[in-house]
Amino acid sequence: MSYPEEMKKKGKDANPFFCLMGIEPVYFGDGKAALSMTTRPDMLNGVGWLQGGVYFALIDESMALAICTIIDDDQGIATISATTDYYKGVGAGAELVAEAHVVKRGHKIIFAEGTAHLKDSPETILAKTSASFLITGCGKK
Repeated sequence: MSYPEEMKKKGKDANPFFCLMGIEPVYFGDGKAALSMTTRPDMLNGVGWLQGGVYFALIDESMALAICTIIDDDQGIATISATTDYYKGVGAGAELVAEAHVVKRGHKIIFAEGTAHLKDSPETILAKTSASFLITGCGKK
């Protein structure tokens, strides 16, 4: 069963990291995906803002899911590089949505972009990530 098929069947239970972070799939297909998550106090940094790696992890997972909707079942991916710009911080209890799309698919490399925004304010971009992913010959274990 492909990862997108598992996600349709099991929801967040298809991905242990989703369970850990409280991430829920919103939609995915045709090289696009969105995930949602509510921030918790244990995700904040020492000054009370959401730790930047949490933004990145949410966006990275949305890009990976978007990519998995366009690759073959026997293929996998690995993040090669990523750049994240952070625009606005949030505290605990913020409802976030990460939306991602495939920018370009090559023979061995896929480029994707994603943003994180507040659920009730899609125009307020909190962070943006551009990344490249290696297409591997091994799919889900």
